[in-house]
Amino acid sequence: MIACEEHGLSDLTGSNAEQAAEHNRAVVLQAIYRNAPISRTELAQQAGLTKQAITRIVDRLLDEGLVMEARRRQGQRGQPAIELEIDPEGVYAIGANIDRDHLTVIAMDATGTVRGRIHHEKRFILPDEFSALMEDAISSFSRRRIVDEARLAGIGLAIPDWLGEIPVIGRPTSYSQWNDFEVRKTLETMTSHPVFIDNDANCAAMGELEYGLGTEISSFFYILANACLGGGLILNGRQHQGTTGLNGEVGWLPILTDEGPAAGQIRPLGEQFSLFLLYDHLARHGIQASKPADLLKLDSQGNQLISRWLRQISLKLAEAILHIGLIVDPAAIVIGGRFPVKLMDELVVYLHEALADYGTELPSLHRAVSSEDAAALGAATMPLAHAFNLSSAQSIQLTRVPLTSS
Repeated sequence: MIACEEHGLSDLTGSNAEQAAEHNRAVVLQAIYRNAPISRTELAQQAGLTKQAITRIVDRLLDEGLVMEARRRQGQRGQPAIELEIDPEGVYAIGANIDRDHLTVIAMDATGTVRGRIHHEKRFILPDEFSALMEDAISSFSRRRIVDEARLAGIGLAIPDWLGEIPVIGRPTSYSQWNDFEVRKTLETMTSHPVFIDNDANCAAMGELEYGLGTEISSFFYILANACLGGGLILNGRQHQGTTGLNGEVGWLPILTDEGPAAGQIRPLGEQFSLFLLYDHLARHGIQASKPADLLKLDSQGNQLISRWLRQISLKLAEAILHIGLIVDPAAIVIGGRFPVKLMDELVVYLHEALADYGTELPSLHRAVSSEDAAALGAATMPLAHAFNLSSAQSIQLTRVPLTSS
């Protein structure tokens, strides 16, 4: 979408001048965000605006502290052009990811650099403890001056749907407290800044779009393999929410199982592939593992068990990828999550072998770049997009799902 002050507002039908000005500001800010360092002349060419309009908008962004003049470009004739960049300290965001086995909270600056990270590796954190840990993390970032409170854009939370309902292995009865917990209301008592909430797989896909393979691939399906299984869809650089916000629920895909008491039955993929299911598989063979780091400390017997399990899982995942490819036709399938990178790479190798047997053209397959903290990164992206007002331009898409519980 190109905004142009002097050539009409065909893409803003019904908009008034103030809305048009905000849109043009968003377009210019997006261009700097995506293409920095960039000169004013280049901005005018990309945005389709006059140099005078660019000057007004850039001056405003400089006054707001969102943009800075970085350097003069050397080696060209005439007066060297001044290059513009996003000011890293112009705005901050906090992103959090709560799941059945961890809570991760990060502080991010305006350029997407993680300034601080607080991680709790703990099973089945209850709402009251979550609230206390979140409040402590927010306070810690401010107290240690990792985040400038006056420039905090807001807090984003990545949280699985049906967090207290899905019967995962080891779930305590008390975990159903999440069903009636007012997540948004609780977070809003901790801050005067906006609160944004979305599904963890959607956030992970956004994190990969902004800080991973999304810089090269604009359409992909993201498979998130954590305590449970989820998915998110990115189309043409934008997150596809679906009518109800539940797009990408790959864990519910019906897949034939070939082992155990349910062999020969059709069961959801999420009941066959997840971190918790791998831990359970090892436990049934006398090997204890309860967190991702444990999977890297096993002996040869444990490693062989994992390899066999991954190879079996690759056949089921390959079937799911085939369905996704035929229905959605994304450019790529990206697999990420809390599985150790070593294991994820091994799984991708097996998947390539399994997919080759189908003999049909399928999306390319990749291990996610921003695997472990992808959901928290995506959660922090939401308030950044809000602060930059980028939702009206071709840019980070603002997602704000009105969840009160999961």
